[in-house]
Amino acid sequence: MGASGDTAPVAAPVDTEEVLTVPNAISAARLLLVPVFAVLVVTERDGWALLVLAVSGASDWVDGYLARRWQQTSALGRVLDPAADRLYIAATLVGLAWRDIVPWWLVGLIALRDVVLAAMVPVLSRHGYGTLEVHYLGKAATFCLLYAFPLILLAQVGGTVGAVAEPIGWAFAWWGTALYWWAGLQYTHQVRLLVRDDRYAPGVARPGPAPQAAGS
Repeated sequence: MGASGDTAPVAAPVDTEEVLTVPNAISAARLLLVPVFAVLVVTERDGWALLVLAVSGASDWVDGYLARRWQQTSALGRVLDPAADRLYIAATLVGLAWRDIVPWWLVGLIALRDVVLAAMVPVLSRHGYGTLEVHYLGKAATFCLLYAFPLILLAQVGGTVGAVAEPIGWAFAWWGTALYWWAGLQYTHQVRLLVRDDRYAPGVARPGPAPQAAGS
């Protein structure tokens, strides 16, 4: 606090160029646990699968906290974290479909959305754009799906816990899938507008930060 009573400005965090950091090591460990988790789900060892999922969720919070506290945020960390989230969603969804707990068409519906968004990447690249920023709709969809399928998995333990977890899990699943596609449609609409209004030559980097889009 200065003499005038004004709060001193806080500098924005700067990414570290280091790759071998504790937060990145934790994120990498989360990724290594994905195949372990997938095997546990498919072989119906749900208790162990839920334990791995709980450890993964806790480590996700820990690596973010340490990255901020130790000023070790990095571009690699911002890639590893969402990659781990998507892989856990995919592993849970495919495992549950394999066990006939969720329909395969739901797997296809969610996967198709990612295929559509992946097709937009070369279009953006040709017009000088990088990856567009994540929109709140995409974040909300990922949040719903991250909770949906673990809750549906938890429902398989039966009893009161299962009876409570199942409807909540399916509610998150339907909301998450709807938001996932809504975010994807917003993303494709944003790309269409950027391409239509682009006044720059293809392949030339467009100045300034990329506009916000609805991807996740």
